[in-house]
Amino acid sequence: MANSLRGEVLNLYKNLLFLGREYPQGADYFRSRLKAAFLKNKDEKDPEKIKQLIARGEFVIKELEALYFLRKYRAMKQRYYSDD
Repeated sequence: MANSLRGEVLNLYKNLLFLGREYPQGADYFRSRLKAAFLKNKDEKDPEKIKQLIARGEFVIKELEALYFLRKYRAMKQRYYSDD
């Protein structure tokens, strides 16, 4: 059963790696932290625990997207509106 979750884990890793390119502290910093997080849980065999970890990773994806949208919004607001 854990083998069937392998594709989901790899897809999660790819998505996080892609999103990490624009991380405020740098892509290298994000990549090293991401790799450490995945290596920490590499020996996990329990399918339920793996599903919980995947859900946590998807939550992180949503948080990163929110961070990027907020940063984009603030940049656009600074361009178009003065602080009068």
